[in-house]
Amino acid sequence: MPAPEGKIFSFKDITHIKNDFLETIDYNGLDQEITYTTKEFSAVCPFSGLPDIAIVEIVYIPNKHIVELKSLKYYLVSFRDIGIYQEEATNKIYNDLFSLLKPKTLKVKTIYNTRGGIDAMCTIDSEKL
Repeated sequence: MPAPEGKIFSFKDITHIKNDFLETIDYNGLDQEITYTTKEFSAVCPFSGLPDIAIVEIVYIPNKHIVELKSLKYYLVSFRDIGIYQEEATNKIYNDLFSLLKPKTLKVKTIYNTRGGIDAMCTIDSEKL
């Protein structure tokens, strides 16, 4: 991983993300699309050392479990001191939730604040894989 340029703030690597914070609730209802959105996601760009702020949108159709929301919040907050590229963060969230829930469908979208005049949005959708 390249070293950040300019001023350096300490950050942790991906192994410090707390996917063990995630918990489930049994679900036996009809198929429904569930959407969770937060505007409070942050991580650290490992190249610049500066914070990356994003909206995270999670859309899924549950199979037998739904994610418990407080555990999801704690999990997402655990990214705030992690040096991780935007695309890798999206991939990590997707993989952790897919492994946990084994949903019928899952889409994770991250919409990052503008940096250097460039808007970034990353999406992984199980229906397009």
